[in-house]
Amino acid sequence: MGSWQRVPLELAFRCNGQRASWQVRWYTLPASLLLCVVKMKWVMLASRRARRCARGHVSNRNEIKNGTILRLTTSPAQNAQQLHERIQSSSMDSKLEALKDLASLSRDVTFAQEFINLDGILLLTQMVESGTERYQKLQKIMKPCFGDMLSFTLTAFVELMDHGIVSWDTFSVAFIKKIASFVNKSGMDTSILQRSLAILESMVLNSHDLYQKVAQEITIGQLIPHLQGTDQEIQTYTIAVINALFLKAPDERRQEMANILAQKQLRSIILTHVIRAQRAINNEMAHQLYVLQVLTFNLLEDRMMAKMDPQDQAQRDIIFELRRIAFDVESEPNASSGSMEKRKSMYTRDYKKLGFIVSTPAQRGPSFQRRGADLSCITHVSPPSVWSACASRSRFHIFQMFSWFKQDHMKISAGRSETE
Repeated sequence: MGSWQRVPLELAFRCNGQRASWQVRWYTLPASLLLCVVKMKWVMLASRRARRCARGHVSNRNEIKNGTILRLTTSPAQNAQQLHERIQSSSMDSKLEALKDLASLSRDVTFAQEFINLDGILLLTQMVESGTERYQKLQKIMKPCFGDMLSFTLTAFVELMDHGIVSWDTFSVAFIKKIASFVNKSGMDTSILQRSLAILESMVLNSHDLYQKVAQEITIGQLIPHLQGTDQEIQTYTIAVINALFLKAPDERRQEMANILAQKQLRSIILTHVIRAQRAINNEMAHQLYVLQVLTFNLLEDRMMAKMDPQDQAQRDIIFELRRIAFDVESEPNASSGSMEKRKSMYTRDYKKLGFIVSTPAQRGPSFQRRGADLSCITHVSPPSVWSACASRSRFHIFQMFSWFKQDHMKISAGRSETE
């Protein structure tokens, strides 16, 4: 029971919504003894009552101060037992109310442990797997009730799993298929869709085996419609699922996903419906966008670090073509006019302006100090069709901007993109 401490406390106890009017002056005792005293007032079993808290009942009793009102409620074990029985009731109203209470109480780790000990997670997964078929015939009559039941069930499941007590590897393929069907189905209730996306993300991140199963049920194409909606929470969870699939995918599959994400249609959807939407980007969305950007850029690391091959004639031809476009060399005097030294000096000047390094004045052309990604970026803006969109900027300015490409870092933070 622990030793008594000669420190008097003045406390008030509230039980079952009654007025906290009975004040006691007592020494700091273990919670069980305090409840034995209180039970004489309300005539209750101390073993079935507990001080409502999330981290134990006796270990933190020293934190109680004078004037504290302690709320007494049904103990977590008793609550878990009652809810476990009520959610199996044949009465829809009773079941719905029990699931609503379960979704709220599951945030408490003490209650969660007690409910999980009763195989509560297994019960919830069975309800999700069989619930839709069981009430399919009555769906038109009880559709609002069924939607709320499923929403509360998934909410309780997410809250219970967030405590990390149960391994994610324990779930069946049938459960995964059912959750994926909620995501793939159009017109699904927002709360159900949000919880389903959260469950899929956690499955992928916490289990390699579940990643493979989820990847068979969900594709990026099936997630795109959720990015086109107006609910930012749904958009955030959708991008989080994409990031999770991207992160856990093997190398060959990751490159395939990157090619899909690089398609103009998908990039336009993210830009139009997420980044440029008529609302501020919250911190979680900004984080998920940044993660997606980093995962995409990481695939370019090998190309960014690979040096250009001086013997590759195709690369040299591209560089010579870039100089021709950037400086209008068609209008230059022909080879017969001017000295060779002057022409070499002109080559040196032009390539330096483009960001290349010329090793020696005698070298006709740039030294290959740039990386492959740099050349790709410069080449991207070189066609004449691109210049029409950049009429306000000089060609030299565009090339110079890309010569600093490796020093610039693109970031999305606090919902605002900055362009230098």
